Amino acid sequence: MNLDFIHSFLTTSYWANGISKELVARSIQHSLCFGIFTSSNQQCGFARVITDFATFAYLADVFVITEHRDKGLSKWLIQTIVDDPKLQGVSNFLLATKDAHSLYEKYQFKPLLNPQWYLKMRKENSV
Repeated sequence: MNLDFIHSFLTTSYWANGISKELVARSIQHSLCFGIFTSSNQQCGFARVITDFATFAYLADVFVITEHRDKGLSKWLIQTIVDDPKLQGVSNFLLATKDAHSLYEKYQFKPLLNPQWYLKMRKENSV
């Protein structure tokens, strides 16, 4: 994975705006990562899954850069992730998105049945 490329995109995204390179590096180190690369080995997409590989997974930081969109790469990436043998049997697979609901719904992601059961704690990043 190309840390500079991933950080460059994430630092301007709506969900990780301004994130430090050190924090991105740590998040990648502790996640199951997926990349999309061109035939010339240039990275053009990324996603990571935070998981215990048994009962819980969280899909995060999914993106394909603008010049490689509308080629089916996002669909291929999500299909690759949900089909990954390491993630089979995980009973709770979550994600958050502001604007890509229709993409994820094609892969069985649905709104939370009981969102009132879920709580969130937000801390400022230490890096």
